[in-house]
Amino acid sequence: MKDAGGSEDMTLAFELTALRSLANPSTVFANTRQWTSYTGIVSEEPTHALTNYARSRRIRQDFFSGPDGKAGTLEKVKSQFESERYVFVGTDEDDRELAESVGWEYLDVREAADAADWELRDEEAEAESGREDWP
Repeated sequence: MKDAGGSEDMTLAFELTALRSLANPSTVFANTRQWTSYTGIVSEEPTHALTNYARSRRIRQDFFSGPDGKAGTLEKVKSQFESERYVFVGTDEDDRELAESVGWEYLDVREAADAADWELRDEEAEAESGREDWP
Protein backbone atom coordinates (compact mmCIF):
# COMPACT_ATOMS: atom_id res chain seq x y z
CA MET A 1 0.00 0.00 0.00
CA LYS A 2 2.96 2.33 -0.36
CA ASP A 3 2.31 5.23 -2.67
CA ALA A 4 3.88 5.30 -6.13
CA GLY A 5 6.94 7.08 -4.74
CA GLY A 6 7.49 4.37 -2.14
CA SER A 7 6.76 6.64 0.81
CA GLU A 8 6.40 4.95 4.15
CA ASP A 9 5.28 8.16 5.86
CA MET A 10 1.71 7.02 6.37
CA THR A 11 -0.77 6.88 9.21
CA LEU A 12 -3.08 3.90 8.82
CA ALA A 13 -6.34 3.42 10.70
CA PHE A 14 -8.41 0.24 10.62
CA GLU A 15 -12.11 0.31 11.36
CA LEU A 16 -12.62 -2.52 13.86
CA THR A 17 -15.05 -4.36 11.57
CA ALA A 18 -12.46 -4.26 8.78
CA LEU A 19 -9.75 -5.59 11.07
CA ARG A 20 -12.05 -8.35 12.31
CA SER A 21 -12.62 -9.44 8.71
CA LEU A 22 -8.94 -10.39 8.41
CA ALA A 23 -7.81 -13.93 9.21
CA ASN A 24 -4.70 -12.82 11.15
CA PRO A 25 -5.11 -9.27 12.47
CA SER A 26 -1.98 -9.43 14.65
CA THR A 27 0.11 -10.49 11.64
CA VAL A 28 -1.43 -7.68 9.60
CA PHE A 29 -0.49 -5.14 12.28
CA ALA A 30 3.07 -6.49 12.42
CA ASN A 31 3.22 -6.23 8.62
CA THR A 32 1.94 -2.65 8.54
CA ARG A 33 4.63 -1.56 11.00
CA GLN A 34 7.18 -2.17 8.24
CA TRP A 35 5.70 0.50 5.97
CA THR A 36 3.69 2.92 8.11
CA SER A 37 4.61 5.54 10.65
CA TYR A 38 1.54 5.01 12.84
CA THR A 39 -1.21 2.38 12.92
CA GLY A 40 -4.35 2.13 15.02
CA ILE A 41 -7.93 0.98 15.33
CA VAL A 42 -11.06 3.11 15.35
CA SER A 43 -14.58 2.05 16.25
CA GLU A 44 -17.82 3.15 17.81
CA GLU A 45 -17.46 0.17 20.19
CA PRO A 46 -16.76 1.03 23.84
CA THR A 47 -13.07 1.60 24.59
CA HIS A 48 -12.87 -1.50 26.80
CA ALA A 49 -14.13 -3.74 23.97
CA LEU A 50 -11.57 -2.32 21.57
CA THR A 51 -8.81 -2.68 24.15
CA ASN A 52 -9.80 -6.29 24.89
CA TYR A 53 -9.80 -7.13 21.19
CA ALA A 54 -6.33 -5.66 20.66
CA ARG A 55 -4.88 -7.10 23.85
CA SER A 56 -6.18 -10.62 23.20
CA ARG A 57 -4.46 -10.55 19.80
CA ARG A 58 -1.28 -8.86 21.06
CA ILE A 59 -1.86 -5.88 18.80
CA ARG A 60 0.13 -2.81 19.78
CA GLN A 61 -1.62 0.24 18.42
CA ASP A 62 -0.32 3.78 18.26
CA PHE A 63 -3.84 5.17 18.73
CA PHE A 64 -7.41 3.96 19.24
CA SER A 65 -10.88 5.41 19.49
CA GLY A 66 -11.86 7.15 22.62
CA PRO A 67 -15.06 8.89 23.57
CA ASP A 68 -14.91 11.04 20.41
CA GLY A 69 -16.13 8.26 18.09
CA LYS A 70 -14.61 7.45 14.73
CA ALA A 71 -14.82 10.91 13.16
CA GLY A 72 -13.44 12.67 16.23
CA THR A 73 -10.65 10.11 16.53
CA LEU A 74 -9.61 10.44 12.90
CA GLU A 75 -9.59 14.23 13.18
CA LYS A 76 -7.56 14.10 16.37
CA VAL A 77 -5.08 11.58 14.96
CA LYS A 78 -4.55 13.76 11.89
CA SER A 79 -3.77 16.76 14.08
CA GLN A 80 -1.44 14.81 16.42
CA PHE A 81 0.41 12.39 14.10
CA GLU A 82 2.20 14.12 11.23
CA SER A 83 2.34 12.02 8.05
CA GLU A 84 2.32 12.54 4.31
CA ARG A 85 -0.72 10.26 3.97
CA TYR A 86 -3.66 9.27 6.16
CA VAL A 87 -5.42 6.07 5.08
CA PHE A 88 -8.58 4.65 6.63
CA VAL A 89 -9.31 0.96 5.97
CA GLY A 90 -13.00 0.22 6.20
CA THR A 91 -15.75 -2.00 4.89
CA ASP A 92 -18.56 0.04 3.36
CA GLU A 93 -19.82 3.27 1.87
CA ASP A 94 -20.37 4.80 5.32
CA ASP A 95 -16.67 4.29 6.06
CA ARG A 96 -15.76 5.85 2.70
CA GLU A 97 -17.93 8.90 3.41
CA LEU A 98 -16.46 9.22 6.90
CA ALA A 99 -12.89 9.12 5.57
CA GLU A 100 -13.61 11.71 2.93
CA SER A 101 -15.40 13.99 5.41
CA VAL A 102 -12.31 14.19 7.65
CA GLY A 103 -9.70 14.37 4.89
CA TRP A 104 -8.44 10.77 4.93
CA GLU A 105 -7.96 8.47 1.95
CA TYR A 106 -10.30 5.48 2.00
CA LEU A 107 -9.33 1.90 1.19
CA ASP A 108 -11.75 -1.01 1.33
CA VAL A 109 -10.40 -3.89 3.42
CA ARG A 110 -10.80 -6.34 0.53
CA GLU A 111 -8.67 -4.13 -1.72
CA ALA A 112 -6.11 -3.67 1.06
CA ALA A 113 -5.96 -7.42 1.68
CA ASP A 114 -5.45 -8.08 -2.01
CA ALA A 115 -2.72 -5.43 -2.35
CA ALA A 116 -0.86 -6.47 0.80
CA ASP A 117 -1.41 -10.24 0.51
CA TRP A 118 -3.49 -10.46 3.70
CA GLU A 119 -5.89 -13.34 4.15
CA LEU A 120 -9.57 -12.60 4.79
CA ARG A 121 -11.49 -14.67 7.31
CA ASP A 122 -13.75 -17.40 6.00
CA GLU A 123 -16.84 -16.35 7.93
CA GLU A 124 -19.02 -19.12 6.49
CA ALA A 125 -16.66 -21.85 7.69
CA GLU A 126 -16.40 -20.20 11.10
CA ALA A 127 -20.19 -19.97 11.41
CA GLU A 128 -20.52 -23.65 10.55
CA SER A 129 -17.91 -24.59 13.14
CA GLY A 130 -19.47 -22.35 15.81
CA ARG A 131 -16.29 -20.25 16.20
CA GLU A 132 -16.73 -16.58 16.93
CA ASP A 133 -14.10 -13.87 16.60
CA TRP A 134 -14.69 -11.77 19.67
CA PRO A 135 -14.14 -10.59 22.71
